[in-house]
Amino acid sequence: MARALFIIDVQNDFTEGGALGVDGGAAVAAGITEYLRANPKEYDEVFASRDWHDADNDNGGHFATDAAPDFVTTWPSHCVAGTPGAEYHPALDTSLIGIHVRKGQGVPAYSIFEGTTDDAESLLQKLDKLEVTEVDVVGIATDYCVRASALDALGAHRRVRVLTDLVAGVAAASSAAALDELKDAGVDVVAANGE
Repeated sequence: MARALFIIDVQNDFTEGGALGVDGGAAVAAGITEYLRANPKEYDEVFASRDWHDADNDNGGHFATDAAPDFVTTWPSHCVAGTPGAEYHPALDTSLIGIHVRKGQGVPAYSIFEGTTDDAESLLQKLDKLEVTEVDVVGIATDYCVRASALDALGAHRRVRVLTDLVAGVAAASSAAALDELKDAGVDVVAANGE
């Protein structure tokens, strides 16, 4: 039995000043680094996901090209593979990450489970191989990719916690609703210090 941390989409385009920047994103990046440095033995493995969208298409309708984005299913161009916006935020210490997951390559993707690792394995294959039974989820955005990743981890029969002081959302109301939904589904919604 092993324990893992999922760091969801802590990328330049999702932090302040990015194409879809959320308030508090940079603080989340720094907070995750501080938390991992303070708790080096907390996790058997640390995973981090990144949106890694194609530059030459609308990524399965994910990018709004013919009309204004609705910010529900269509979005402005963001996290295009190989661009600065797709890179991890500089406050996130990537030396603390063991496994990198890229998602959204030509298709919409919210959950880390929709991506593949650098060695082309699915996340579920990797979790099974490492015998991961417990997962903590942090990152961006609470109301979209953090929510989807936590629900998928629960659906994959893992014990799941979302660390509320290490997430940032698009909007306060939808983030609160997402956390309530996660609690109702059986996810433990707690602060990193357990309170």
